[in-house]
Amino acid sequence: MATTIETLAPRFGSTRVATLRLAEPLSPEDCQVQSAPFASPVKWHLAHTTWFFETFLLERAVAGYRPFHPAFRELFNSYYVGVGPMWQRPQRGLLTRPSLDEVREYRAHVDAAITALLARPGVDAATLARIELGIAHEEQHQELMLTDLKFLLGSNPLSPVYREEAFAPRCESPKPEWVRFDGGVQEIGHGTADFAFDNESPRHRVFLEPYELATRPVTNGEWLAFVDDRGYSRPELWMSDGSEASRAESWKGPLHWRMRDASRTEFTLAGEVPLDLARPVCHVSWYEADAFARWSGARLPTEFEWEHAASTCRVEGRFADSGVPHPRSSTSGSGLRQMFGDVWEWTSSSYSPYPGFRPWEGEIGEYNGKFMCNQFVLRGGSCATPRGHVRATYRNFFHPDARWQFSGVRLARSLG
Repeated sequence: MATTIETLAPRFGSTRVATLRLAEPLSPEDCQVQSAPFASPVKWHLAHTTWFFETFLLERAVAGYRPFHPAFRELFNSYYVGVGPMWQRPQRGLLTRPSLDEVREYRAHVDAAITALLARPGVDAATLARIELGIAHEEQHQELMLTDLKFLLGSNPLSPVYREEAFAPRCESPKPEWVRFDGGVQEIGHGTADFAFDNESPRHRVFLEPYELATRPVTNGEWLAFVDDRGYSRPELWMSDGSEASRAESWKGPLHWRMRDASRTEFTLAGEVPLDLARPVCHVSWYEADAFARWSGARLPTEFEWEHAASTCRVEGRFADSGVPHPRSSTSGSGLRQMFGDVWEWTSSSYSPYPGFRPWEGEIGEYNGKFMCNQFVLRGGSCATPRGHVRATYRNFFHPDARWQFSGVRLARSLG
């Protein structure tokens, strides 16, 4: 479907408003702190998503455009070396200036300029495509705002509440079953005119051996059995690097689990709650997911198996607009469930280019391609992902020790 001003302008406005709403329950102090080198302050996210539109759109599409503040070009550049110098990521929390109010003024300045741009006659297709990319980029940062914020609040012994949620009564999770796929030669990757990131293309053929996929993600209860069976201390289950990371960081369970004697709770954005055994486990690294799969007598799916299976499912599930981001329990029924939303699902696939991959031209080509090294692919989106952001071909990627995302596990088995 071709992108038009009529469809793009409302999406731009609603996306920008949605980002501000995520920050509404927060104090300036909440928005300032950087909890770890891999996370960013909320204030930085608010500014960087604005920087993206200013740098890659307004400076190129609007003759005589004057940036809101010349220093912002460096302060809020994330990793685009081609654009110029950047403030180092581990030091983003040191930027007490500009203030949160000034960052909001920055957002308003850029929003007004883009609104005026969209009101002009004859806006070319390249400009519209860059605005659509900026919207998708901001949606990614909306999710990062929530996951970074959860890591921040989860590090506070007061267990602060971001938003209250009335958690549904506990229920039994249906026993997982297996769905068989015959495999064969399959087409993988994005192949339509709709928006997609460059790393989803080109569409190409792969051969899949017959395989099975579990009907639902792994639950807290199943993970607890892994913990109780000394899963974190059995070297035969772990990759060497994973075993070292687990020992170095004293992993005893998923991030945000709190196990005190017989009490087992979980920190959520609604505060600390009793561990619900029926909900999908989340905040586990690839190392943990791989070890759990081996303990289960199964394996992680390849990203191609996952996409092949997901192409039979509707893109529906629990996303960020469903309330406080936290995965829900699986429902009963037949076939694959919760393929989209709830938790990102680790795959066994290294993040690498598809055959014939070409990054976007210019500095924007640094968006995805240069990270195709030492990372693993996740699929499906999470409860913190904006609705409508993901699709079956969407490729997320993180280092194998990353645990602060809403990352979970769906098991696979080989046949034949």
